[in-house]
Amino acid sequence: MPTEVYQIVDVAREGSKGDRNSLLIKTLFETGLRISEALSLTPRMIGEYEGHSVLYIKGKGKKPRMVACPDGLAHQLKSHAYTNKLNLDDRIFNINRKRAWQIIKETAKKAGIQKKVYPHLFRHSDAIERLRQTGNPKSLQYHLGHSTTFMTMRYLTTLTAEEALRIQQEVEFEK
Repeated sequence: MPTEVYQIVDVAREGSKGDRNSLLIKTLFETGLRISEALSLTPRMIGEYEGHSVLYIKGKGKKPRMVACPDGLAHQLKSHAYTNKLNLDDRIFNINRKRAWQIIKETAKKAGIQKKVYPHLFRHSDAIERLRQTGNPKSLQYHLGHSTTFMTMRYLTTLTAEEALRIQQEVEFEK
């Protein structure tokens, strides 16, 4: 899926609002935010924790949490805010959910993606990719803001047998 996501991001760059649209899609995929969380992002919410970029958001149920954000993406978000002269509490993506859905569906279609693409798909894709790379469901639970491991464990079913074996082999027990 990452290849298809970046294909969509490239196509989203076209048009007068291309920078915003591609940044929205990239943000959804690279952070795993829910669409409502991404649309509520403000420049004030972009920060650092122990030398790494994070987003300080209010998740589902208004629960505050930190979300890992790749440094390059954090820089792009800050640059977008600066270029568009946004105040610290202005929304970075000043569109509603319906418009976000339209942008994503239209862009995926233009990119030649045949399957149904919707905002939450980017969250799922981020979760699966993080699980493949880290093999750490507990860390993924915190990243996604799930209150129980049950929700996070659904992503384990997406791994291949080879990926599951690799993750099992990487587990070391302390003596």
